[in-house]
Amino acid sequence: MPDEADSPFDLAGCLERVRQRDQLAARELVDHLYPLVIRIVRAHLPRRVAEEDLAQEVFLKMFSRLAQYQGAVPFSHWVSRISVTTCIDHLRAQKRRPEFRWADLSENEAEVLDAVLTNENDVPANEAMAAHELVHKLIKQLKPADQLVIRLLDLEQKTIVEICEVTGWNQSLVKVRAFRARRKLRKMFQELEKKERS
Repeated sequence: MPDEADSPFDLAGCLERVRQRDQLAARELVDHLYPLVIRIVRAHLPRRVAEEDLAQEVFLKMFSRLAQYQGAVPFSHWVSRISVTTCIDHLRAQKRRPEFRWADLSENEAEVLDAVLTNENDVPANEAMAAHELVHKLIKQLKPADQLVIRLLDLEQKTIVEICEVTGWNQSLVKVRAFRARRKLRKMFQELEKKERS
């Protein structure tokens, strides 16, 4: 079944030309896939890594592994997996961030974060941006795979099936990682509260 996003573009013909070392076809393929790759890179961009550099690395990996593509999944899904894996690799290579402390938050930020993580009440729209930033601060303390599943599932509102397509993980693995990542976030939040009280 052809990928709908690829239907106006002769992907099969372009790939064949790329395999024959047609430089124009290679540029056309990059132009076609760029919006997909840059969207994934921006969603999972590691610190201190320029998005264009990371996108270029994704495309280099794509071309170097082209012979491995067997057509079992749509080409865009295969490239998505390379993109996600590249981002995870960069996240793993980074040093752990300094410990994030409850004391670093203002009183209002602490209240917003409490509301977001405990789901006890809705966060007012005017505080949504602050809540978003605070949640991201905590998410960045997680392991790369946990960061990825929380971003895709909770922040980007992707379905389990969509996450499986992008990451190559099975549904059980996505659910388990999401459960564990959320539990870690709650634990970090509780530890922040304890430090504040002590």
